[in-house]
Amino acid sequence: MSILGTQVLRTEDPRFLTGADRFIDNIAIEGARHVVYVRSTVAHARISVDVSVALSAAGVEAVLVAADIDLDKEELPNPRIHASMARPIVALDTVRFVGEIVAVVVATTRAKAVDAAELVIVDYSPLAVVVDPEKALADGARVLFPQAGTNVLIEAGFRHPEDDFFAGCDVVVRQRIVNQRLAPCPMEARASAARVESDGRVTVWSCTQNPHGTRNALAAALGREPDEVHVITPDVGGGFGAKGGAAPEEVLLPWLAIRLGFAVRWVETRTESMQTLVHGRAQVHYAELGGTSDGRMIAYRLRIVQDVGAYASFGAMLPFITRMMAPGVYDLARADVAITSVVTNTCPIEAYRGAGRPEATAAIERIVDVFAAEVGVDPAQVRRLNVLSPDAFPLVTLTKAHYDTGDYATALDNALEAASYSELRTEQAARRKNNDRKVLGIGVSSYVEITNPGGEGEFGSVELTAEGGAVVRTGTSAHGQGHATVFAMLVHDETGIPMDKIEVRHGDTDDVARGNGTGGSRSLQAGGPPIVASAQSVVDAARSIAAELMEANPADIVLNVERAEFHVAGTPARSVGWRDVATSHISDAGANLLRERDVEPEGATFPFGSHVAVVEVDLDTGKVELLRHVACDDCGRIMNPMIVAGQVHGGVAQGIAQALWEEMRYDDEGNPLTATFMDYAIGSAAEFPSFERVPMETLTSRNPLGAKGIGESGTIGSTPAVQNAVVDALSHLGVRHIDMPCTSEKVWRAANVDFRVSE
Repeated sequence: MSILGTQVLRTEDPRFLTGADRFIDNIAIEGARHVVYVRSTVAHARISVDVSVALSAAGVEAVLVAADIDLDKEELPNPRIHASMARPIVALDTVRFVGEIVAVVVATTRAKAVDAAELVIVDYSPLAVVVDPEKALADGARVLFPQAGTNVLIEAGFRHPEDDFFAGCDVVVRQRIVNQRLAPCPMEARASAARVESDGRVTVWSCTQNPHGTRNALAAALGREPDEVHVITPDVGGGFGAKGGAAPEEVLLPWLAIRLGFAVRWVETRTESMQTLVHGRAQVHYAELGGTSDGRMIAYRLRIVQDVGAYASFGAMLPFITRMMAPGVYDLARADVAITSVVTNTCPIEAYRGAGRPEATAAIERIVDVFAAEVGVDPAQVRRLNVLSPDAFPLVTLTKAHYDTGDYATALDNALEAASYSELRTEQAARRKNNDRKVLGIGVSSYVEITNPGGEGEFGSVELTAEGGAVVRTGTSAHGQGHATVFAMLVHDETGIPMDKIEVRHGDTDDVARGNGTGGSRSLQAGGPPIVASAQSVVDAARSIAAELMEANPADIVLNVERAEFHVAGTPARSVGWRDVATSHISDAGANLLRERDVEPEGATFPFGSHVAVVEVDLDTGKVELLRHVACDDCGRIMNPMIVAGQVHGGVAQGIAQALWEEMRYDDEGNPLTATFMDYAIGSAAEFPSFERVPMETLTSRNPLGAKGIGESGTIGSTPAVQNAVVDALSHLGVRHIDMPCTSEKVWRAANVDFRVSE
């Protein structure tokens, strides 16, 4: 009997609960010196750095500045971007955001390195600062890179002529929407270490989401071949996209180990993490939606201004993902998106849980509600009228997304029914009629996203151990998702080997041949099929060995998965187990039975769903309380409902936090205002209700498992549902929009002082 689709407890959790975990900061590396980075305290300035006093401090081994370091700038994410906008590993003569590295201190202890860093003297000649991406586009704005002559990294205009874009529309609504800057805030801040081995190879410990990608990036930066660099990724305490590559801090460590001749290590402080671990989101949207007076949507146009931060990073390309997913779940006649990516004197932007897809959903789901209010049709009904029908799939959308499967109306109806939507509207009307000062808001969102967006394949292998267990290797890399459990389930389902005898390995580039890491919710759909194929190949090979042991024809041998035994078809009384196979094979062949596979999927997959949020707003204080959150997320075939629910819950929490509390803010001089957990408002269990999940499965044909991604779906669906709920609570007062985060102050002002009816 298959265990796939059943709830299996996470096998990795006992290690974490009993302190047997293995994070980089806990790993002893003999003789390692400690690295501390001296960082700019000014957002934009010419600099000169004096390290003479620091060099004489107790325990100091080295103090280096940019002129001492022969590492090239970071690679540009697109050749269309001006070369001067690439980020240097260490600032040479100009700093462009608070937290940028200006010097590197190496000392015998961390305390001595911190003390010496305080002795580095940096002379700043301030330059004009631009923090707002729209102001960076204005005439006369300070240009961060004079050689480029502009603050624009990359742009792409509308593709349709403007004069007839909204032809046939009775109503056109427009709304400026801010998708604010967020800090990733992983539980484990970054940590890394490096050592040169006796054979000249470099070993690097990195808390990365992509060990092989990090190895390749480090090798390229160091001018070495990939096999000359060994990356080890032990346990990783969260990533959310921010740990996807090799940042300057991590590139410097192996360079220092080579240059100085001893091991070095670095652990990021929380303030460093908030200021310099790449941020996410940071888009401004100008959304326009046209349709008929009865609620039919016809044309959608979106202009995106992407704040990329101080240097050219992957953030410059995020709007292209937003553009691809812009139409969402809707059957539109026309859709068009323009993009402008711009630099500012802030921390660079990279991928953050959802990476361009939450932004797309937030934009269209907000403007759909604005449209619904304008035409006087219930927002749930507007969605039901306009979603793509199941028989439309597969299809290529107006923005060139290749949707696989979907049943958007059913997901919407499931969520509405679970939330008792009609009853909620009745209660809302009653509160308004009674002039209650605590009003009810109901928000709906429907979404589709892309997972494994690059469509990359993955490596997997299964090896039979001498005891009859199995070692599974995967090119994905876990940082909290439950890979060890699900991949062991897949192997158990094919072989019958007990799960407690299956070890899942990842994160060591010497142990795992290759891999594309974890990101874009790709792990199961990309990493699962090669593991299944490897397990099937091991079974096939074991069947031949069992046939020899039982002196039978291999074609007559069957595997009883429930008993984990091979026997001749029709005569199960005589059988051999996996240990018998392993013992025989080892004695005869001198090696364990090992099979490796690389499997390429047929393309990306497109999970979807609908969320309903219910909020209560106190009109006297502006306080928003989330009463309920109902999520129907369809990720294709579900392997382990508990793990899917956990991923949804975590994603929903992050999405709600964006809607209500979180924002990485800077003042006009580029100083971070929310650089600690005292002032960056992360939600806790006390602020969240128990999330309600409605299961749904619509399989995809693009991988053998029928699975789609789930790691980011909760984040994508929840944010606009909650924002819509807050606006809906105040809609009877004429409020049509509130930008995120919907803080008490913003809500109070909208309800009592500043509300305006959108044009």
